[in-house]
Amino acid sequence: MQETLKPGIKYEHKFLVPLSKTVPALYPESTEFAVMPEVFATGFLVGLLEWACIKAINPHIDWPSEQTVGTHIDVSHQAATPPGCEITVKVELLAIDGRKLLFNVEAHDGVDLISKGRHERFIINKQKFDIKVSAKAKQI
Repeated sequence: MQETLKPGIKYEHKFLVPLSKTVPALYPESTEFAVMPEVFATGFLVGLLEWACIKAINPHIDWPSEQTVGTHIDVSHQAATPPGCEITVKVELLAIDGRKLLFNVEAHDGVDLISKGRHERFIINKQKFDIKVSAKAKQI
């Protein structure tokens, strides 16, 4: 963690929604998803919000040896977005508690506010994290 990692960091990320990020593409194995509307999927929205938070703080941590993982998400998905729309995500780092980071997040598709809420991330040491995950995988 660098000294520049402080509450108040803001970041804006833009993303053009392709067909591959719509509900039918979320889980190709799901026959239920396959027949749903071709709009930006909530699962991909969550990933987009996480991505913006990662981009916001990577200059302020020792990337890539330090990384962050999502630990909590509390967001709305309040409007449908068809492919071809550009989504603008705005994030702000609100608080730091040790290695826990709390963000305010919102997304707009150029017509509607599509999401707002909070997201929590945790700073990890990538090497130590990988060792723990590898040990867990060996237990399966």
